[in-house]
Amino acid sequence: MAYMSMGEAHRRINDYLNRFSDAVSSQDGASLKHLLAISSHSPSLLSLADALNVFQDASRVIKQFDKYSQFGEILLPLFRSLQNYKLGLLVDSYQAFEKSANAFIQEFRNWESAWALEALYVIAYEIRVLAERADRELASMGKIPEKLKGAGSFLMKVFGVLAGKGPKRVGALYVTCQLFKIYFKLGTVHLCRSVIRSIETARIFDFEEFPVRDKVTYMYYTGRLEVFNENFPAADQKLSYALTYCNPHSEANIRMILKYLIPVKLSIGILPKISLLEKYNLVEYGNVVQALKRGDLRLLRQALQDHEDRFLRSGVYLVLEKLELQVYQRLIKKIYIIQKQKDPSKAHQIKLEVVVKALKWLEMDMDVDEVECIMSILIYKNLVKGYFAHKSKVAVLSKQDPFPKLNGKPVNS
Repeated sequence: MAYMSMGEAHRRINDYLNRFSDAVSSQDGASLKHLLAISSHSPSLLSLADALNVFQDASRVIKQFDKYSQFGEILLPLFRSLQNYKLGLLVDSYQAFEKSANAFIQEFRNWESAWALEALYVIAYEIRVLAERADRELASMGKIPEKLKGAGSFLMKVFGVLAGKGPKRVGALYVTCQLFKIYFKLGTVHLCRSVIRSIETARIFDFEEFPVRDKVTYMYYTGRLEVFNENFPAADQKLSYALTYCNPHSEANIRMILKYLIPVKLSIGILPKISLLEKYNLVEYGNVVQALKRGDLRLLRQALQDHEDRFLRSGVYLVLEKLELQVYQRLIKKIYIIQKQKDPSKAHQIKLEVVVKALKWLEMDMDVDEVECIMSILIYKNLVKGYFAHKSKVAVLSKQDPFPKLNGKPVNS
């Protein structure tokens, strides 16, 4: 940091206080939000942090004038948070910011209109981001990371402030999305239910009133929850909504949505184009798609093994693993097509030993009993139409539509 005189430090602090006071008095939420973005690394806030370290008595400046002192409970801890953030003291920065944020919420309650919503969004974002960084600092010191959990409790309080009649309620979905991010990070996704229930059943909320950006984020997270619950039709509907209304220029966000939508689509029998996977760098699904097309069980298992860590982190591994039944269906269908070309009159009679040979060719070692079990499951799940002749070890397929399509529905559980 270049040398800064006491006078220059005093001027910068006064300049910030004037901007804060003017933004509140003129109800200028767009200007106010920039003054609260501690983690934004904005040049003006960084220079303010330097000024605060030079001029050690900012509280005296705040108390000198009523237009500043009325916001003292917001400003003093906000200044401490900014100073500590610049020094890399992230736990101290979070704790000070939480005090400032609580004081801000008290003021926000008293403002009748929704002019400060954009500023509140910054508060909600910052509390989460600062808590994540504080927890990393705590973990590095061998202490229990607990700040993100505290940030979740604070945001629930904010949600309560917004969950009422009046124009402020449109901010509730943004806060909900910040809560989702916290719950997913902490692995406490069950806590999402109460907030979802409030959004989707409370009469005060009209989903179409919320900003598109927040609706997309909400549908993305609730879609992921449906994936975990293996409710694929609902997951398809929510994630497809998120994809449809996502900003087309936000490739990173589109990729995040597709990372979950693709496994859902695969589970209901819809295969993506390879060009889509390449465009959004989702090539880990390439061999999964090829395995489904070819009926190649070995390729599917190899793809799951090669990208196991990635699929497990995303929470889609079990979804993809269940695609094995579709792969078996495709393999049986290929055998059926080959037999139909050789002898159409016997195409519908699939000998189990032929399936065993096909699997051996794929280097999958299974005996007739295992194949019989798989065929029985395929028939039971309505992936294959027909019946099983146990004595002759033959699957007799229906002559009409022996391989029903899923048509956008998941395999029967």
